[in-house]
Amino acid sequence: MILERTATLADRPEPLRQVDLPVPEPGSGEVLLEVLACGVCHTELDEIEGRAPPPSLPVIPGHEVVGRVTKRGPGADRHALDDRLGVGWIYRSSGADEENLAPEFTATGRDVDGGYAEFMIVSQDYAYPIPDAFSDIEAAPLLCAGAIGHRALRLSGLADGQRLGLTGFGGSAHLVLQLARHLYPNATVAVFARDPEVREFARQCGADWTGDTTDRAPDALHAIIDTTPAWKPVVEALANLRPGGRLVINAIRKEDADKGSLSTLSYHDHLWMEREIKSVANITARDIAEFLEIAALIPIRPEVTAYRLEDANRALRELRAGGVKGAKVLVP
Repeated sequence: MILERTATLADRPEPLRQVDLPVPEPGSGEVLLEVLACGVCHTELDEIEGRAPPPSLPVIPGHEVVGRVTKRGPGADRHALDDRLGVGWIYRSSGADEENLAPEFTATGRDVDGGYAEFMIVSQDYAYPIPDAFSDIEAAPLLCAGAIGHRALRLSGLADGQRLGLTGFGGSAHLVLQLARHLYPNATVAVFARDPEVREFARQCGADWTGDTTDRAPDALHAIIDTTPAWKPVVEALANLRPGGRLVINAIRKEDADKGSLSTLSYHDHLWMEREIKSVANITARDIAEFLEIAALIPIRPEVTAYRLEDANRALRELRAGGVKGAKVLVP
């Protein structure tokens, strides 16, 4: 499935086109993967609608990829043929501790072809063994939604026994809740979501309290992770923080539709008393590798809805419509 030009889904509800392309050839240090599953992420909407546009078109989207090694390029001896590997948002970078911030950072499915396909190539250094605990479709959302959620939780500075908030409860947050329960068993978790069915899903996943985006938690929170594409949840989350609390915004881009909500921001009510805002920028190879090990240990159980690869446009439209319960995954 290829993206040939950027446009809003409202203007172009079928943004991707199914085409036949040659099977790519792995270069030095690369492996060829037969794609088994690929998750659908909100970042794809940012690419398609032009908020995070690919540098060149056409491009194959998709950065939550599970595949099996079918061919190895020269020097690619880290993984064996038939190994099941995962690929995330980081396609390649500097290899440094802060490679997520490096100018060399290259994004899978945006800067290079990704996993909305039957085959893709990737560097052996940015492909990760998939634990046997997960099926193909369960593993796919772990590679971005889960791994970036892991990074966001770490950046929140949460300690066991403290109070965590999650605003938005889709593909990433439902995994973060399970992770937080494991890492911080004495923490309490509040979930904010507009949709009553999503709030019910959060309670089923173990949330201690749920409310609408504009509600106030019973007690002010030490940290909140925002996974929404909107601005209003940012303002409302700041109002739910205790003094010294931290809001972590886990999004590549924010949409402009409700940007006016920022006009309600009050320094006294939302920022004073040493409240903090921190963004999450991309991800590192270490983040993904570490998270997969932890996820298998727990084990995390993603809620997944599967679609055929040729139904990618429908999956994207349903993601845009909201009310997502868990994650969406394409299967060739």
